[in-house]
Amino acid sequence: MENFNKPSNDLIGDILKNYEKTGGMDNLKGQGKPLSDEYFSGDIFQHFQKIAKDAGFKPHWLKLQHEIRDELKDIAQKYVNGQKTDLQFRVTKVNEKIIAYNKSCPPPMQKSVVRLETIESASQRWE
Repeated sequence: MENFNKPSNDLIGDILKNYEKTGGMDNLKGQGKPLSDEYFSGDIFQHFQKIAKDAGFKPHWLKLQHEIRDELKDIAQKYVNGQKTDLQFRVTKVNEKIIAYNKSCPPPMQKSVVRLETIESASQRWE
């Protein structure tokens, strides 16, 4: 019979303990102050979102949204100016990003892939 009581590796715990030993936990913002009541209300995901937003974290899908918007704007501008070289290839690449975006963003924010012929209206939808 196997021994299931073997000690497990707690990598994150070990990193935090080492960080604490080297003084990394000294003088943290808010240290010694009580937690606000809002930390004990609502759900964990909402708290994570608020803390991440306050720390400047952007979710992957939001970064993709900005990349797609900028790329579509550039493609549309070149299309209008008659510079059509490699634009279909770029549209294909943007559509790959849109598919990745749709897999990770909230469902109400999902958008359809674009076509070169309608690139101007597609660019406006992503503003």
